[in-house]
Amino acid sequence: MQSVDGLSEEAKIAYQAFLDMSNSKAAHFNRLKAIQTKYESGGAPSITESLELEKLLANHDKNVLAFKTAMAAVTDCDEKKSLIELMS
Repeated sequence: MQSVDGLSEEAKIAYQAFLDMSNSKAAHFNRLKAIQTKYESGGAPSITESLELEKLLANHDKNVLAFKTAMAAVTDCDEKKSLIELMS
């Protein structure tokens, strides 16, 4: 398995952005699933729950953009390949 130790600073930033994006995705989907389970038999999420979901989604959107930007900063093809292996 690849390690981040040998990567450039740009690639390390991109990898951290990937981890942040993965975590924010999981947080949003887990909360969405919990709310869906709570209201499967009827009812609707409260305003607080809906606002929480919006906040989680906005955070994920921010992380997706940061990841996209960080990956664009990695210009070495071999390093991008190493990153993809780390992310797999």
